[in-house]
Amino acid sequence: MADDILYQRFLSQGPAVRIRRTSEAGVAPVTAVLEVDRRAGTPRSMEGGPSPALSHAEGASEAEVVALLEPTARDDRQIAQLMREKRLR
Repeated sequence: MADDILYQRFLSQGPAVRIRRTSEAGVAPVTAVLEVDRRAGTPRSMEGGPSPALSHAEGASEAEVVALLEPTARDDRQIAQLMREKRLR
């Protein structure tokens, strides 16, 4: 699963914001999701499945999907807004 993580940063409270590839490696088009893993850094981090997707993107390459999702992934305000809209917060 670590190979599927295209981008990751940690929020000050501990959760990880990630861009995770959902398509198979080497397959085009590349699909990816933006997610917040609230279990990151805890003993439960390996339990359960993937975190709910806040947003998704499709592109010709990994770099393209990261370019589409990274501006949102870097913005705490947008992450909080998406979490409220998805009722995850």
